[in-house]
Amino acid sequence: MVKIKPFAALRPPKAFAMDVASRPYDVLNSAEAQAEAGEKSLLHIIKPEIDFSPIIDEHTQEAYDKAVENFKKWQERGWLVQDKKELYYVYAQTMEGRTQYGLVIGANIDDYLSGKIKKHELTRKDKEEDRMIHVRIQNANVEPVFFAYPDNNEINSIVANVVKSKNAEYDFVAEDGFGHHFWVIEDDQTINRITEVFATIPALYVADGHHRTAAAALVGEEKRNLNPNHTGEEEYNYFLAVVFPESHLKIIDYNRLVKDLNGMKPEELIEKLRNDFIVEDNGVEIFKPNALHNFSMYLEGSWYSLTAKPGTFNDNDPIGVLDVTVLSNLVFDKLLDIKDLRTSKRIDFVGGIRGLGELKKRVDSGESAAAFALYAVSMKQLIDIADTGNIMPPKTTWFEPKLRSGLAIHKLD
Repeated sequence: MVKIKPFAALRPPKAFAMDVASRPYDVLNSAEAQAEAGEKSLLHIIKPEIDFSPIIDEHTQEAYDKAVENFKKWQERGWLVQDKKELYYVYAQTMEGRTQYGLVIGANIDDYLSGKIKKHELTRKDKEEDRMIHVRIQNANVEPVFFAYPDNNEINSIVANVVKSKNAEYDFVAEDGFGHHFWVIEDDQTINRITEVFATIPALYVADGHHRTAAAALVGEEKRNLNPNHTGEEEYNYFLAVVFPESHLKIIDYNRLVKDLNGMKPEELIEKLRNDFIVEDNGVEIFKPNALHNFSMYLEGSWYSLTAKPGTFNDNDPIGVLDVTVLSNLVFDKLLDIKDLRTSKRIDFVGGIRGLGELKKRVDSGESAAAFALYAVSMKQLIDIADTGNIMPPKTTWFEPKLRSGLAIHKLD
């Protein structure tokens, strides 16, 4: 059973919330961040390279020093203020008329280290190290990780009562059109009950933020090993997470672009695809996959429907049933000789939030030779994989809307 705790968040006063809150560090590049960052934006703290002209390498000591300087400055200027007591918070997001309600919590590093916080993706050591530096230098979890948990009626009821009984502390629509709503839970009885109910929940699932989760847990472990008087109750034993009931979450497609056709002509690739797929030419009209094992391909100005033939996949295997596995095995590996999606420079990935028009644009520009769109993974598939200890292939899930960074920060002391 998992262990969570309330914490005294460092967060913006109501008047500054929309100005401080930012998109996460990993969904925009440095130039985009520089263009997007207003004076108070958290982007100056999580992407400090944008404060230099020209923009500098984000991994330099100069950039790290600027991050620390800005974090301190935001607190001195009153753009970030710490709550006086340990609290939980409700954080809700609205996208296309659908609202998902989460709780902002302190998640326990032991739950991650023991596997009660379950992951479905491999992490890369270099990316873990990069995130660990940011946690160490700030002595804080500045950006939250995004978890799911099995639906619980009592938690749903508690959250609904909080939302109904008081006004939101923050309530704004960001520039991307997504709504963000935030309530503070101050009642001690409610806070204690949330902790008690989560102690009956068997697992949390990493939805988004595998590298941030690993980094937070590893820095907590470092601090534990350096403290001769460690008790297990110190703040560094916990890290910042927003947890959502699984039924609230929706995964959208995560698509692929390939740089070349491995020496084949387009008509040759299409002919070889017919061995494993039913191939239909849909012409210039964008075609979106409509079921599991149905794919979309954009090649030389035309959209194609590719439906994997029976016998080319294994629906009884939690990994084999995934369309990313089917596409990787039958197309990328077998035909294009792309063996490792994590390291190959011949493949690129595009979140479905950008739409299939983005795939068309990048192929038409000559940047890529072909694009492949997939049917989105379900939450059930994600949980089945995590529960069986399996790992999804890289770039399988894309969650939207993304959590805004800066609405709550967790200090490690």
